[in-house]
Amino acid sequence: MRQELLSLPKGLAEEVSKNLVMVARLIDEDPEQAYAYSRIALRLASRVAAVREAAGFAAYATQKYSEALAEFRAAKRMTGSVELWPVMADCERGLGRPERALAMAGEPEVQKLDKAGQVEMRLVAAGARRDQGQLEAAIVTLQSPELASNAVQPWTARLRYAYADALLAAGREDEAREWFGKALEADKDGATDASDRLAELDGVEFVDAADLSDDEDRDGVENLVDDEDDDEDPAEVAAAERATDVTEYYDEDDEEYEPLEQSAADTDVRGGDKA
Repeated sequence: MRQELLSLPKGLAEEVSKNLVMVARLIDEDPEQAYAYSRIALRLASRVAAVREAAGFAAYATQKYSEALAEFRAAKRMTGSVELWPVMADCERGLGRPERALAMAGEPEVQKLDKAGQVEMRLVAAGARRDQGQLEAAIVTLQSPELASNAVQPWTARLRYAYADALLAAGREDEAREWFGKALEADKDGATDASDRLAELDGVEFVDAADLSDDEDRDGVENLVDDEDDDEDPAEVAAAERATDVTEYYDEDDEEYEPLEQSAADTDVRGGDKA
């Protein structure tokens, strides 16, 4: 990238470089903002392959697959490299064209990819098979020497995870549990959620600490109310209930109005019955 930017005037190269740095910094945590920076760099230096590639990845991260594919194709034309071939095929999947992704998986460009690129292409092809509802074919696509190897490579966790996920989708739960476990063993950087998937298969439910705190607060309030009720004098409660029963009010104009009968105790309380 540095070599490509040297072809630009110094001030322009610095400005483009700053925007590309922001793209790299934000693409995971804030892809929309990264995309905005990539558009600035693209306006400034659209003839630089590194800029077209960065713009492609920013568009890809925001699921603008048509735009991403156009930028990747432009970068490929400028450099002649096949490095972007797998992500270009995945853009075809994003556009709802899994058959094109599978066609790309059979092109000669795949043989020119390094090992990481070939594994990535295998993952994309398996995903395309699943897009077409071909679960068993997806499983077979992922079966490879790289999957069987005990050596842990940068792609190992994702490959094992994809295989486990395909097995689970095909209803092969025991095998899926085994491979999620293997994915977890290889996932030193937390690139997958294999631990969560294993927990789900084992029936483990996670409780949000914030929700638990809210429940505890509600319990505390309810207990406080109960404690206050316990402090009330039973005699006072009974007297209040009797007063409530006696002092019911009716509309005397209502045809169904009937005056309440008063007990002798109520007459005493009111100071005698008046005629």
